[in-house]
Amino acid sequence: MWANGVLQGTIGNGLVAFTGVAKGDTRDDADYLAAKLTGLRVFEDDSGKMNRSVLERQGGIILVSNFTLYAATGKGKRPSFDRAAPPDEARPIYEYFVDQVRASGLAVVSGVFQANMRVLVDNDGPVTLICDSPT
Repeated sequence: MWANGVLQGTIGNGLVAFTGVAKGDTRDDADYLAAKLTGLRVFEDDSGKMNRSVLERQGGIILVSNFTLYAATGKGKRPSFDRAAPPDEARPIYEYFVDQVRASGLAVVSGVFQANMRVLVDNDGPVTLICDSPT
C-alpha cells in the first residue's frame, strides 16, 4: 500500500480492511471491530472449511482508512457522505482501531489518514465481507 506515493508496507497472506468511521462511532465500536477482524474465521482449515482466523494463520492485516464507505448513493448522481464522521472525529477513532489491531501481535500495515492511497489487492478466494459494530 502506498500513501501519497510512499510505500507504507506490504503483507503476505492476510486481510485487507477498508475502514470507515461513522458519526457517533466510539472506542467501543473500534474494540468490537478489532476483535471481530482478528477473530473472524475466513481462512480454510485442512478440510477446506472456513474455520481459521487471521490470528490462527499468523497472517498480516492492511488497514485502509476510507470514509467513502459511508457514501449514500440512493438519490441523484452525486454521493452524499453525511453518515461519515468528520476528520477531527474520525481520526482518533481510526488511530485507536489501528492500535487495537496491532495489539493482536499480527503484522499490521496502516495507511495515512486522509491521504491519497493506492492499494493493490490479490484477492485469493470469493470472500469479501462487510463488518459493522452493533451500535
